[in-house]
Amino acid sequence: MRVAAGAFAPGHIGELTRIVPFEMVDEVLAETGAVQRRVRLVPARVTVYLLLAAALFTGLGYRQVFDRLCAALAGLAPVRPSGSALRQARRRLGPAPMKALFDLMSGPAATTAAAGRWRGLRVVAVDSTLLPVPDCPANLTVFTRQRLGNGISGYPQLRLTALVACGTRSVIGAVFGPATTGELEYARRLAVGLRAGMLLLGDRNFASAALLNQLAATGADLLVRCKSGRNLPTVARCRDGSVLTRIGPLTVRVIDAEISIRTTQGTRTGHYRLLTTLTDPATHPAAELVRLYHERWEIETAYAELKSTILGGRVLRARTPDGVEQEVWALLTVYQALRTAMTDATDSVPGIDPDRAGFLTALAAARDQVVLAAGIITDTSIDLVGTIGRHVLAQLLPARRVRTKDRIVKRAISKYNARGPAIDRTTYKATISIDMLMNSP
Repeated sequence: MRVAAGAFAPGHIGELTRIVPFEMVDEVLAETGAVQRRVRLVPARVTVYLLLAAALFTGLGYRQVFDRLCAALAGLAPVRPSGSALRQARRRLGPAPMKALFDLMSGPAATTAAAGRWRGLRVVAVDSTLLPVPDCPANLTVFTRQRLGNGISGYPQLRLTALVACGTRSVIGAVFGPATTGELEYARRLAVGLRAGMLLLGDRNFASAALLNQLAATGADLLVRCKSGRNLPTVARCRDGSVLTRIGPLTVRVIDAEISIRTTQGTRTGHYRLLTTLTDPATHPAAELVRLYHERWEIETAYAELKSTILGGRVLRARTPDGVEQEVWALLTVYQALRTAMTDATDSVPGIDPDRAGFLTALAAARDQVVLAAGIITDTSIDLVGTIGRHVLAQLLPARRVRTKDRIVKRAISKYNARGPAIDRTTYKATISIDMLMNSP
């Protein structure tokens, strides 16, 4: 791939351009009617790549991001546009091309690794998170501050709900909007991304009868936690102690289990009640399903990578609702491109779990390749792994440990009242035992 000259020269994202190539960007611009009528200082294609690069450099202003796109383009780069010109280019583009680009990029990353599959089913998870947006009059017409335990959030909030492939943490689908709309409504909109052959993991908030029936109608199987005290009449009993019940027209299997985690610091036991559409205990053993439910945390890790690693805990940039939508689609597209590059790397070495690819390592390497305009200033072809992949393989993470700590919610306002006891971050080994509970009649 070779960079274009003139005004189109800054239209790249370094080595990641092989994953988001010019042809793909031009296709979405044509489909959404966003191709410029005349070539301006910042053409539409360049604007798309500027937004993607801004998702890699979230701590920089757009002019600084543009400078990085031009850093290695000696003799090719056009005149440096003003901040106003870049702002007008983003406004002309609108959010539609960025959404169309994400739609092309979304889906489970292709891998030969066994991670993310269980007994022939692709394991996926659904959950929501909140992102802060700038506190300005335009955004406040759509987004509102959220009430918290000790006040209200410092910034208006956007609710993002995603469907993630647990094996590679790639994004299958995403929807977002005002936080005043609940995550169940957003989850309903994600049902179009489910297919037969998938096993969907969800937490207790997704155990609504109407939602379970809608999600099961897609052909996907479900494994969702519900409240332990929920009244679920027994229809039939299974040999392993689980029972069958009906939630509306849907038949589900109820699995009650006590999970004990033993560490050097002691033992902790919790009661889990899971609902699943996998009703045959012979082909889908209850103890395996209880252990598998832990994979739901993969989506929490994906959100941490998006919010803490890429965004660095920062508020989004855009000061209009359209700009916010445009920015979030760009963030998700870049996240997906990084996940694709990381999976390509781990897939090149048999036996490496995609979990061992370091996201921070991949992000840092991708930023460097943007500044170097790697792979686009010569006709030299790039191998599948590439520089980003080689950095990932050189700094593989150790095998994942079992999560043993409760999630700590950090408040978006003063941290003084939210402070709790110090957290012991000592590394230790954990062993898990599962006791199946017989359900009473």
